[in-house]
Amino acid sequence: MSQPAQAGPARPVSFSDAARAAVEALLTPVDAELTRRYPGERSARQPVHTVYVPADAFGAHTVRTWGAQALAVFDEHAGTPARLAQALGVADDAVLADVHARVRAKLAREPIEDLRIDFEDGYGPRPDAEEDAEAVRAAKLVAATAADGSAPPYFGIRTKCLEAAVRARGIRTLELFLGTLLAEGDLPDGLLLTLPKVSHPAQVAALARLLTDFEQRAGLPAGRLGFEIQIETTQAVLGPDGRATVALLIGAAEGRAVGLHYGTFDYSAACGVGAAHQSPDHPVADHAKAVMQVAAAGTGVRLSDGSTNVIPTGPAEQVHAAWRLHHRLVRRSLARAYYQGWDLHPAQLPTRYAAVYAFHREGLDAACARLAGYLAKVGGAVLDEPATARALSGQLLRGLDCGALDPAEVTARTGLDRTALHALAGR
Repeated sequence: MSQPAQAGPARPVSFSDAARAAVEALLTPVDAELTRRYPGERSARQPVHTVYVPADAFGAHTVRTWGAQALAVFDEHAGTPARLAQALGVADDAVLADVHARVRAKLAREPIEDLRIDFEDGYGPRPDAEEDAEAVRAAKLVAATAADGSAPPYFGIRTKCLEAAVRARGIRTLELFLGTLLAEGDLPDGLLLTLPKVSHPAQVAALARLLTDFEQRAGLPAGRLGFEIQIETTQAVLGPDGRATVALLIGAAEGRAVGLHYGTFDYSAACGVGAAHQSPDHPVADHAKAVMQVAAAGTGVRLSDGSTNVIPTGPAEQVHAAWRLHHRLVRRSLARAYYQGWDLHPAQLPTRYAAVYAFHREGLDAACARLAGYLAKVGGAVLDEPATARALSGQLLRGLDCGALDPAEVTARTGLDRTALHALAGR
């Protein structure tokens, strides 16, 4: 009786060529769309704050004047590390001593990182001839300060919004400013434009169209002009159909959106929050900023928190109370990955830099140790992944950019220079 033939090893089942081709056909356009919409972090430095100055108050010496006033209040109320610790209600330690010296040097060297000449709420309605002249004057001053090196790293204007009542005026101011600036020479690096009170994606698309037209008529490279979108209306966060609107605003900008700035007071008022409770840490602010954060993630669009209108002026106890509030709010924003905010007065600059510098100095040793361990593949109490390495590198780069950290100390602890940090951060 014959034995049944022995079956050979089963052949593994594989995907067909047709199935693989179908996957490629399905996902290739998706790959392109994801790359377009989510290009990743920008490599350029992000300022730690934006200072808004009404157009009629802006002059050639604005930055120098703000620096001098900030230094004066700093020396008067926080002339030593111990006095700064007392003013802020924090521990007087080695970190604070280092921070104190760095803050003073920063106020003397570069008191403002980003300056916005305001033609909107801070300027108000004016006769057309007056605003025309102011727009031309502002452009000439920006060109002059950029040429002589006295301008801050970033600067630009905030026009009136594109709502019907002020649309023509806002467009006219932008046209005069850009046209005059270009007539004075090449558009300077660091130029930023801000569109306020956005309530519909079509308003963003309209500004993008205007800038495209200007570039074409001026012979500028496509995409040379970017702009920030201010989130200060409820419609910018939640649309009438229940969809989150922020992502639609970014998309409508067609790659020109460089930042989302939260507007504390307009947004809070729109939500019915009373004046006494309008603050960057109010729950309505946290909700709006959380939506902004998710919408902007991976797009290269940067986030900025709003401001506090509690100004550090008057007697010492009043200055110290305002400083403690501002310092706490800035630290809170930093912990929530909002690395930029608004400052409204020179006396807020000391606590802006004190908070930012302490945040980076306190995290220096741990960040460097974790990054060095990750690169050396040394195990520890925390198992870090590439995403964490990107975050650590980004954290160190932010500290370097603003002056909280020195290149030599970062390289000594990690073995990485700025170029290597940029590569690791995926910028």
